[in-house]
Amino acid sequence: MSKKPKTKNTSLTYSLALLIGMSANTAVAGSNGLEPIERLGKKIFFDEKLSINRNQSCATCHVPGVGWVGDDPEINEHGAVYEGSIKGAFGDRKPPSSAYATLAPIFYADFGNRLVNDPEADLSIDPLFVGGNFWDGRATGWELGNPAADQAQGPFLNPVEQALPDTACVVYRVCNGKYGDLFDKVWSPNACMITWPNDIQGQCSKTDGVVDLSTEDRNKVERAYDRIALSIAAFEASSDSNAFTSKIDAHRAGFYDFNEQEELGRQIFRGKGMCSACHVGTPGPGAAPPLFTDFTYDNLGVPRNPENPFSIANPEWADPGLAGFIENVAGYEEYAHANLGKQKVPTLRNVGLGSCEAQEYSDDGDHGHQKGRGEGNKCITKAYMHNGFFKSLKSVVNFYNTRDTKTRCENLGIYDATEKVALANNCWPAPEVAANVNSDELGDLKLTEAEEEALVAFMMAMSDGYMEASHDDDGDDNGKRKGKDD
Repeated sequence: MSKKPKTKNTSLTYSLALLIGMSANTAVAGSNGLEPIERLGKKIFFDEKLSINRNQSCATCHVPGVGWVGDDPEINEHGAVYEGSIKGAFGDRKPPSSAYATLAPIFYADFGNRLVNDPEADLSIDPLFVGGNFWDGRATGWELGNPAADQAQGPFLNPVEQALPDTACVVYRVCNGKYGDLFDKVWSPNACMITWPNDIQGQCSKTDGVVDLSTEDRNKVERAYDRIALSIAAFEASSDSNAFTSKIDAHRAGFYDFNEQEELGRQIFRGKGMCSACHVGTPGPGAAPPLFTDFTYDNLGVPRNPENPFSIANPEWADPGLAGFIENVAGYEEYAHANLGKQKVPTLRNVGLGSCEAQEYSDDGDHGHQKGRGEGNKCITKAYMHNGFFKSLKSVVNFYNTRDTKTRCENLGIYDATEKVALANNCWPAPEVAANVNSDELGDLKLTEAEEEALVAFMMAMSDGYMEASHDDDGDDNGKRKGKDD
């Protein structure tokens, strides 16, 4: 069965690097204040009223101080999937980071040398799928020309997330909210000129409500809904989100020297650990900052998370990953089986931000102390991988290193084998999806414990907030972090 090639097509590599270069340089060079569309997107991002019970915003699951992921330690320590606006409603995956998501290219299939019109192309080769957002790539960017904008439209209407019944409900609450005038200013004076039914509040309080609109007003709503998503994507592309203020960035700018452990980790990351095969760390054109992802998809053999509420409710279910999306896309369905279980390769930026584990690798002892939900400056446990099975970066690295050398947790039921139990028994559970497991780049890396620790230390250096972050022009502290090099 086809595996991801170790050497990517050069045209693909260059085009991705060019995209990264343009977007990343914009984020770094932007003004201290946010542009109007970015301010609008920020207000929408943090607005809990844009959910059926007015209790959940984008920021509920994408919290700045912990790397734009969920910050509830109790949830992270167990099922890792966040409850929606409706009590008892759960999705099937943990929230991915929204930071740096705007730099993903529009989803496409790379057929290798067919991109350069090689007449000797092997027409039977399986393509390498690249780009998009969400763990399975379904936010393609095909609709709005921007995967982050396509992604932003999903949670508002998802019944296990913000659960509003109609795009009109989102538009109505934005247009009639405290920042409706800013929406008009950004998009046009007529952007919110929609004739709403008298009972729209009631219609939007029901999960099966459909707002009765004229054809003309429905078209205005759909246009406004697209603009809401593009505004969110603009905020997610701003320096509030894509800050590029980590030790890595300080090192590249000549302001920070890696300590001995971090330098060892960097060498392992690029060499023996084979991390850079997927988490690409080379700068793009114009010395654009690296993103530590190649935007592709992989099945690492991650075990099922037995505490995932969706798995508990659906015992026979196994996450299909990318295959679950492309099996319904014309022209791609024939490649679904070859991509079963593959999840998007995430950026490693902010991977340790806000975690209690980060304190162990901090020079000053408090780099891990980031603001969590209602906890002042206390650190939290973070969850890792698409299903949150792992609870520390050290555990992730150990899994990469020993997945194929430790014994299987055969005496443990699949619904009992948590990370904690597996570590205590010195075993690893079977993969959630056994097909297409990457056996070329992980599983038996032969790293020593000191080398594992060094890899973690290097990844901790990817957390934003080491240098001064951008000014927060709204007068709040959403995403603002004090620099450490003044």
